Amino acid sequence: MKKVLLTLMFSIVFIALSACGDSSEEETNSSGSTNEGNAEAGSSAESSGEIEFYTSQPDVDAEQLVDAFNEIYPEVEVNIFRSGTEEVISKINAENQAGEVAADLLLVADAVTFEGLKEQDLLMEYVSPETEAIPEEFVDEDGTYTGTKIMATGIAVNTENVSEMPASWDVLASEEAADQVVMPSPLYSGAAAYNLGVITRNEAFGWEYYEGIKANNPMITEGNGAVIENVASGQKTYGMVVDYLASRAANDGSPVELVYPEEGVPVITEPIGIMANTQEEAIAKAFVDFVLSEEGQQLQSEIGYTPIREGVEAPEGLKALDEFDVLQAPIEDLYQNREADKKEFEALFSE
Repeated sequence: MKKVLLTLMFSIVFIALSACGDSSEEETNSSGSTNEGNAEAGSSAESSGEIEFYTSQPDVDAEQLVDAFNEIYPEVEVNIFRSGTEEVISKINAENQAGEVAADLLLVADAVTFEGLKEQDLLMEYVSPETEAIPEEFVDEDGTYTGTKIMATGIAVNTENVSEMPASWDVLASEEAADQVVMPSPLYSGAAAYNLGVITRNEAFGWEYYEGIKANNPMITEGNGAVIENVASGQKTYGMVVDYLASRAANDGSPVELVYPEEGVPVITEPIGIMANTQEEAIAKAFVDFVLSEEGQQLQSEIGYTPIREGVEAPEGLKALDEFDVLQAPIEDLYQNREADKKEFEALFSE
């Protein structure tokens, strides 16, 4: 009888220990601590933690994005560093040279910028399950970044300063635009750097187009925000600017109208990516998932951007991607020549 009881007791202990082992293994696999099972890792972020979010978005927009994320993850603290794309990347490069990149998440102007970081192995591979609703051309084939919105660059026009609205990019190099053009600097703005590369590689424009603008003595500002301010105030009549800023100014009552030139427009997607050395992988993945989700993309529309996710409508005043022609250039060409393009721009406009 004693032998039977002892055998029964050992059997119970063995089963209990086996159950604990299975439970522990399941917890490990669902924690998001490995790169396997991206969907599971991204959807099971820790309830608390702190991440560093570097972005070139306007402060108010970045704060709205973080506030919406915090409604779902209230115990996560998201610290925002905001500047122009070129300065954000300079900060990351300086941190990398010093031995550690502080950023966990990055959301800046264009894919070309992310290509540079990818080449340095600074980005983590993560394909969010939400990318199933994102057009394939806006998802990095290596899974290191994904576009978050559609941002076209067009012409903002002060309607009080003109008798007729332009239809072509040619207006910025025309006699009527002398001393009346304002544009962002590609030395500061990632969108401007991307536009410079695309436009100068388009046979309809080339560097001759920028030489024509230079002849009109344009105002060169650091970013797109200063461009729309000068057009809205009437100090300048024409501004080369990202579409959402012109739309916002018009919606706020400024005498501004946005023109999508007939030749086509360059488009950036403000990609988001996770830095390779992040210590908060699960939270970072959850943030990416949120930005690309239907809820996150609806927020982009409410803020005033054209969403990148299929099925979410563009806000009033902006066109969807299929409503205008897109000016493009090979991304590898843009990446390899970005610094040279910026130097040539600087030389041209400092003469």
